[in-house]
Amino acid sequence: MFRLLAPSLGRGLLRAAGRRGGVCAARLLAGPAGGRAAEVGAPPPRVAPRGGGSSLLPLLAALAWFSRPAAAVEEQEEQEEEERPGAGGAAAEEAEAEIIQLLKRAKLSIMKDEPEEAELILHDALRLAYQSDNKKAITYTYDLMANLAFTRGQLENAEKLFKATMSYLLGGGMQQEDNAIIEISLKLASIYAAQNRQEFALAGYEFCISTLEEKIEREKELAEDILSVEEKANTHLLLGMCLDAFARYLLFSKQPSEAQKMCEKALHISEEILGERHPQTIVLMSDLATTLDAQGRFDEACVYVQRASDLARQIEHPELHMLLSNLAAILTHKETWNDILLHIAP
Repeated sequence: MFRLLAPSLGRGLLRAAGRRGGVCAARLLAGPAGGRAAEVGAPPPRVAPRGGGSSLLPLLAALAWFSRPAAAVEEQEEQEEEERPGAGGAAAEEAEAEIIQLLKRAKLSIMKDEPEEAELILHDALRLAYQSDNKKAITYTYDLMANLAFTRGQLENAEKLFKATMSYLLGGGMQQEDNAIIEISLKLASIYAAQNRQEFALAGYEFCISTLEEKIEREKELAEDILSVEEKANTHLLLGMCLDAFARYLLFSKQPSEAQKMCEKALHISEEILGERHPQTIVLMSDLATTLDAQGRFDEACVYVQRASDLARQIEHPELHMLLSNLAAILTHKETWNDILLHIAP
């Protein structure tokens, strides 16, 4: 989905690192200008279930749902690589192979729940990428580090690393409307929301949504040989992710009716592309129920949350316990309200 890497390096790094959203993080890093990024803090507490709690960390958790693996670079970059025979020579190839091995080790450490060890290994990979002047490896490693800091709730560090990643991508010629830039912008917006930097958060969400809507409108008539169905679907899914994250922000900001509108749009995209029984679609049904519940529209909320819970049982949803918790909460609100009405009725 995201065009970040040269063909050979991209394939190797993807095999080593797996999903973009699931692997990543940093400690004290050499920066582009020789500086150092922030030191990571302590791991965050477990986030509250969707629809409840005072923390904004559920905004961050939501972003993993629409993540897709990184893909190869644009055709122009591929052509440029092919036009540079023997670029870098044997030494560069050896350094690239070592970087890939380091990333494999980092992923293994993450799978073993050893994030500190993974962090050190990624630091070594970044140092080697700088020494070999492999800009695509530098960018990719920064991205991995930023994502790990992000998923662990180390927001200040993640912000700096995402900005470094974005700087390298834009410096390499990537356009602001590229899906990779939008994804990073969305994560930055969610970081600002969690830090109560409301002006930056709102501007970030609006930028992501408006840019993607304009992009989708402009690209909808393009033939498949120019832009594939899969690429179009990926852009729609990214828009769904942005709408869902913005809805959570609005709900936390006590704007449930506006949050409902965003949830409805996100749910429509997910149903259309992923289907009703997809795990993310089911979560969005439950989220929509939460926005209705917050407005006191309990009967409507019960319809959506009950449907979400039924589907979650059928597919053995990995977050079934959270969906059932939301169902119980909404049913409790409905019964409590009915009891109140019963007692105040003339």
